[in-house]
Amino acid sequence: MTVTQSQSANLFVANLNQVSLEKLVRSKLEVILKQHGEGGRVKNLYSQVMEQVERPMIELALHLQAGNQIKTAEFLGINRNTLRKKISVYKIKLRV
Repeated sequence: MTVTQSQSANLFVANLNQVSLEKLVRSKLEVILKQHGEGGRVKNLYSQVMEQVERPMIELALHLQAGNQIKTAEFLGINRNTLRKKISVYKIKLRV
């Protein structure tokens, strides 16, 4: 029996529901660090990881709060000015 792309996507989502974010991040970091050990160049790892985690988190939170930055900042547990700075740094497009 072959697995269709849709079924594969459903299996992936089901697995995501059972795996913690910490384990997902750790697994990806292990791959990156292994590549680095094999001669791959890794620079600014901290910045890369933070951007790849923060950007989608902020985008999804903004969407969930219908673009309301005050509610989004509260939801994320950060100051509104911090949120605005991160929106600017990550060049997140706001719906108007």
